Order: sequence, then structure tokens, then C-alpha cells
Amino acid sequence: MTRLLYSFLMWLAQPFLRHKLAQRGVQEPGYLEAVEEHFAYYTDTASPWAPNGNTLWVHAVSLGETRAAAVLVARLREQFPGMRLLLTHGTATGRAEGASLLQTGDIQTWQPWDTPAAVQRFLDHFKPRIGILMETEIWPNLAAGCRQAGVPLVLANARMSEATLQRTRRLAWLARSAYRSLAAVWAQTQDDAARLKALDAPVQGVFGNLKFDAMPDAALLARGRGWRAARTRPVVMLASSREGEEQALLRILKPSQSPAPVDKAHHAINAIANGTQWLIVPRHPQRFDEVAALIETHGFAVLRRSAWGDGPAPELGAPPTGERPDAGVIWLGDSLGEMALYYGLADVALLGGSFEPLGGQNLIEAAACACPVVMGPHTFNFAEVAELAQAAGAALRVPSLQLAVAAAQTLADDSAARAVMVSAAARFSGAHRGAVEKTVAAVMALLGQQGVDAL
Repeated sequence: MTRLLYSFLMWLAQPFLRHKLAQRGVQEPGYLEAVEEHFAYYTDTASPWAPNGNTLWVHAVSLGETRAAAVLVARLREQFPGMRLLLTHGTATGRAEGASLLQTGDIQTWQPWDTPAAVQRFLDHFKPRIGILMETEIWPNLAAGCRQAGVPLVLANARMSEATLQRTRRLAWLARSAYRSLAAVWAQTQDDAARLKALDAPVQGVFGNLKFDAMPDAALLARGRGWRAARTRPVVMLASSREGEEQALLRILKPSQSPAPVDKAHHAINAIANGTQWLIVPRHPQRFDEVAALIETHGFAVLRRSAWGDGPAPELGAPPTGERPDAGVIWLGDSLGEMALYYGLADVALLGGSFEPLGGQNLIEAAACACPVVMGPHTFNFAEVAELAQAAGAALRVPSLQLAVAAAQTLADDSAARAVMVSAAARFSGAHRGAVEKTVAAVMALLGQQGVDAL
């Protein structure tokens, strides 16, 4: 009865979903692509699909989950040479990133809206042999539909923060049955496992985080390091920044907001900011223009990655035509898929999402690139990883952004202390690999329990 009410509400919400997609598509055109797929109506994109019994379905809702899925997909292909990948997403950035994972015979589509009819159309059309949900995405009708269709649905690389657990418990009447419908859950940490078990999820293992098994793009990392080596000033990055953090940083870099003659204003900017080259990389691409405007509003010149080209790093700091040569220049990372380049370019990174109560972004990629991290107090989305990184000496925690700026500038100027953190980050990253092997073995075992031959 409770799922019937939920299904009715999801059916009623369909026009609002269309409206939301249209709104988001103004800034991110990817949301306007194949809109009918959200409702499991497949025309030009999916019509050539002919199920052959070898379909492995992976759902990666957004960018981070898609990057984690890349490692798993690559290893699954080794074990199942005949597999066809069905890759689904819930965000435009995830879909754009996921396109690079496709091979001949694979297909990519949007996650079906969680009504019984859409779920049934999705399963009837693609007939996946197994469904692998990455990290957090559980939908009641999707879980129930898979169970009814005999499609084992698993939650891989599973995580759940304490805050998420408390929110989910308020919907326990709906959530518990969804989690119970899963065939297996493989958690990142013991704490994640305990929280998931509290919702009746069938946790069958704690495998670690797949993101440790993802290797950064070697060419991008080398290019970033080459640009950094050519710099005369250290580079500090605010990585994967979230709303409110950029403005707070810019206020710190230019503390005096009172009117002042141009020369004094430029002097204040130079004294605070120009000893360090600051780089801001927003988490969400739809905010690139907004952050560029913020930088200019605070009296800095902005130089966007999209305007850098492939020139050597010393040329990147040159002020735009018409600007005074002593004007403070903030770099803006307005590109996707280049975090390895940015981490290679940065001497130190401030962890976005951790200086506002947003839970923090994942620092695993920074560690893989051997970039020291300074994080704020809010890392509840990745609590164990943050604590382990701090214990390993790969990251520092400070209580405020102002102290983070000071700590980052100190590290940037202290090559010996920075070298210690660089080595610690590399060791930390290497010590926690192995989740992909355990996950692939678990998938194989589950297929074997079904009496399925190797694909």
C-alpha cells in the first residue's frame, strides 16, 4: 500500500520532471538530450538494441560514480569478454563522462523515472542479466521491479553517511523494502556497512573504495606537473568548490572591502594573493560563469582554462590585454575531465565542500595524484577516507577556510614539509587499492549462483 502511494506521487510528478529538465538544460544542454528516455521510451538511440543475454547493467548517477564505475567496467570486460554494457545515469555530467566507457555493442541511456510502468519498459527493453548500482542510488520501484523480473540488483561501492541514514529513516516505511529487495550490498567501510544494515540492506562484504583503484590520466598529470615546474610562484587550488566557498575565499584574498584608491586596492590584492597563484575549480560546470563573475566582482582578473590553450605555465599567468601587469589574476578551471591536470599543476589543494556544511568532496583523486590536501571541518560524506588520509599524513584538517588558506600558503612555501605530504599521499593511495578485484569476484559469484555460464 505504501509503495502504491509512492508510485502515484511519482506518476503525478512526471510533468514537473520535464519542467526541471528544461530548466537545467538552459545551462547544461546535456539534459535536453533524449528526454523521452527518462520515461523509458526508446526510439533512435536505443532501437537497434537486441538483447542477447550478455547485458551487464551499471548505473552511475553522476560524475564521481561514473569515474568509479570506469574501473569496475574495465575489469569486468576482462572477465566477461562477450559482455555488453548498459550504462545509465541521472545527470548530464555523468552521461558525458560515461560516453568514453562505451564500446561497440554497448548502449547508454538515462535512468528510468521510478514509476512501475517506466521500470517495466526499461527491463523489458534491455533485459539485463544483472544490475549494478554505484554507491548510493536506490529507487523503490526499480528495486521491486528487478526482484519481480528475476534480475539481481546489487549496490556496489556502497556508502551512507550518518546524515543520510537519519534522513532515510524518516522514510523507513518505503526505504526498508527497497533495500531488502537488493541481491547484495558491498560497502566501502565498516561504518557504511553498519548504517546500511540498519535499513535491512543485505550487506555481504566490506570491500573498500573503488576510487582507489582508479589511476589518474598519466598524460594530464604529467602536463600539469610540467606547467607547475615552469612556474616561479606556487599554485594553490580550491578543488571541486561548492556554492559559498568561492566567495569566502575571494574575501580572504582581498580582505578590505571598503572603497580605496585603485593603487591601494591593487596593492592589497598583490600583497595577499600574488605571492601565490590561486586556481578555483568549481564542482558543477553550470556554475563556471557564475564563479568567473564572482572573481571579477572581487577585483581580480580571471583567466579561464578554456583560454589557456597548450602554452607553458608561465604564459598562463599573464594578465588579459588591457589589464595592469600587477593586477591579481585568479585561474578558473572551467573544463571537465581534467582534474588530474589540475592536481598536477597545484602544489596544494583545498578540499571543496568541506568548508561549508556540505560533506566534502572525495580526496582520493588528489591522493592518487600525490597532491597534499587541506580540508575543512565538514567531511561527513567521506568521513573514513578523510580520517585515514589525515592519519597517513596525506591531508591536514583545519577548522575554517581562513586557516586553510594560511596552512596552504605555508605548505606551498615549505618544500620540505610539502615533500613529506606528497610521499604520504602516494603511499596512502597505494595502500587502499584492491576493491575492484573483490567486487568483480562477487559479481562472478552472484552470476554463478544463478547457474549462468561465463559470458
